Amino acid sequence: MDTALAADKAAALKLAPVSRETEARLDRYIALLREWQAKTNLVASSTLPHLWTRHIADSLQLVALAPDARSWVDLGSGGGFPGIVLACVMAEFPGAVVHLVERNAKKAAFLREAIRVTGSPSMVHLAEIGDNVDRITGPVDCVTARALAPLHQLVGFAEPLVHLGAKALFLKGQDIEAELTEAAKYWSIQPQLHQSRTGDGWIVELAAIERRG
Repeated sequence: MDTALAADKAAALKLAPVSRETEARLDRYIALLREWQAKTNLVASSTLPHLWTRHIADSLQLVALAPDARSWVDLGSGGGFPGIVLACVMAEFPGAVVHLVERNAKKAAFLREAIRVTGSPSMVHLAEIGDNVDRITGPVDCVTARALAPLHQLVGFAEPLVHLGAKALFLKGQDIEAELTEAAKYWSIQPQLHQSRTGDGWIVELAAIERRG
């Protein structure tokens, strides 16, 4: 496993290069995740040999789409993708913060430990996603989500933050056209699609959201 993971890490950092300091934080995060994975299901076990490409690089690519963002909100952070990964990068910027919204208490506990171990500028909100988003204070530059809910639900969760000026970046799979069609029934949106660097998925970027009807 360690040999496979080392090769996977090298491939991932070619796709999404980071500083030596961020790499060190990500190493500590991956070590913690592997330790906790034995008792808490944080990622699909089949993806463990490819943690760096499937999860780390997949998350890192969001930074290039919002290079000036310093305040992030990650919805349904789960095992920390993309939230903890983003926080590891944001540690390089004074005053940056990543809000991690997670409803599962075990996963929230893991996220708090990941923040401690990596020394990343982040805070955990243990709450239902829809109940918490509009309670986050201060300006938000970017709202993210990965493997959380269908697009039309994500748009609804993010709308209060986007209305206040945030940009939404949602990591989605191959069936993006069907999700966009469904979302258009409820929301007036003009999505910008970015093909993922790490697979067959897409990133949906939204700068404005309006409810239909």
